[in-house]
Amino acid sequence: MPLGNNNSDWWDKMRDRVKIQHIETLSDDWYVLKKTTFAYLRNNGQWQTQSRETYDRGNGATILLYNLDARSVVLIKQFRFPTYVNGLADGLLIETAAGLLDNASPEERIKLEV
Repeated sequence: MPLGNNNSDWWDKMRDRVKIQHIETLSDDWYVLKKTTFAYLRNNGQWQTQSRETYDRGNGATILLYNLDARSVVLIKQFRFPTYVNGLADGLLIETAAGLLDNASPEERIKLEV
């Protein structure tokens, strides 16, 4: 399945299969949490109503760094509050280096993160 805007035919077909019916803002505190109800055209030709919550923090970028000499990837530990309140003792997750774009290009953001 293609990603990005390089395959406009794929995106046009998806737009024909998804019809937004209602959007409700549940929270606009840290970032925006919305509940969206939409109709989705299934492969069997039937329309199905679905509802999803989406948490929009903006666009981001990540990079998986590889150390050629050590033949290993480079990861970081990051505190994540949801993991802490759900029982992970220190709340630390192992992740790739990443950051929100905040009006920067993905390349600029990654350079700032690493």
